Amino acid sequence: MPEPLEGIKVVELARALQGPVAGQYLADMGAEVIKIEPALGDANRRARSVGDARPEHDFGSQFVSANRGKRSLWLDLRAEPSLEIVRRLVDRADVFMSNYLEPSLIAMGLGYEVLRERNPNLIYALVNGYGPQGPDAAKRMLDGAAAARGGLYNVTGPADGGPMMPGSTIADTAGAMQFALGITTALAARALHGGSQRVDTSAFGAQLWLQMWEIDHQSITGHKLHRAGPYHANIPGTTGLFETADGGAIFLAFLVDEESWVGFCRFAGLEDLILDERFDTPAKRAGRAPNDAMGTIANEIRPYLERAFREKTTAQWRGFFETVPQVVWDVVQNYEQVLSDPQALANGYIVEQGIPTGGTRPLVGNVVQINGQRPVYPPPPALGADNEALLSSLGYDAGEIQAMTARARAARTERLAGI
Repeated sequence: MPEPLEGIKVVELARALQGPVAGQYLADMGAEVIKIEPALGDANRRARSVGDARPEHDFGSQFVSANRGKRSLWLDLRAEPSLEIVRRLVDRADVFMSNYLEPSLIAMGLGYEVLRERNPNLIYALVNGYGPQGPDAAKRMLDGAAAARGGLYNVTGPADGGPMMPGSTIADTAGAMQFALGITTALAARALHGGSQRVDTSAFGAQLWLQMWEIDHQSITGHKLHRAGPYHANIPGTTGLFETADGGAIFLAFLVDEESWVGFCRFAGLEDLILDERFDTPAKRAGRAPNDAMGTIANEIRPYLERAFREKTTAQWRGFFETVPQVVWDVVQNYEQVLSDPQALANGYIVEQGIPTGGTRPLVGNVVQINGQRPVYPPPPALGADNEALLSSLGYDAGEIQAMTARARAARTERLAGI
């Protein structure tokens, strides 16, 4: 059975996470993804490298997590002959994707109008920090900037303290998801309607998309959301994170049905709450009672739960919750636990993957399955690993290929000396 995107050719001019993670998704689904790397290579190659320390063979953890299965073409992109190579590759491609700023791409002769004229069926896809229009369309962005501006940090942190950052690069990876979705949608649109398609999205926009309910709720109701520490800013009542006696934590959602609520109260030593008029219906415990529109009364239940959870170990709570399947709950895991989680392993969410300079490691795989088929995971490419094959396919002879690669290597040496 062919892979879902087998036969699709992608030229990726991207760095860091937001662009490369989207390109990796396409590669996982069977597309041929040619990663164009400048003289210094993708900067992620030099970040926390694994194993072999030679610069042109670095495999930093961020690079490994975003570039498996691609082909690497190493060029000096400050030289016009190299840019013409990129254009000639795009002539044969289905998709050109980049997270470079558009003014830079236009200056390089890689703007939409130029490439569309050369390839009338091209999917031209850009992702940036803040979107294609507006005063900050060309503003530079890192993950935290988009999350800060999008409001996520403002609702993250202790109720009596300042904003906090989540522990992962949510803005970049969310932007990558939207970018991959936009590209696949454009491929479908081309198949249905024909012609070139342009895709634009951003990390800032992805942050708004991830928080659409919370942002829309404030707009619709006028209810200003505030930081709530281990609780969700817009979900009152029993839902939250609760620390256990051994330093662990449990996520608990609504205790909806009465049987589960009574059983929980008895196990937790909270029998007095069973008939407490503040909490004696599911609606009251969820902050949905007519007289509690803001969830203030429902939130009065939290100190009782906090004390109860701290009196038993994580294992004790797990044992109880496994007997009440109606309750939504789970243990807060660290990354070591995630990497060996049997559910993640069973679904191929964590897979064994080879790293050219670091052996085989359990890494995060592609979480989408089509017809039950799981992707094959080739390793990420060494810098310039495919120069000879790709340039040869464009008609360059051995001497020209050697000269192009030598120019990239010389430019790298020169620029590294200036860092």
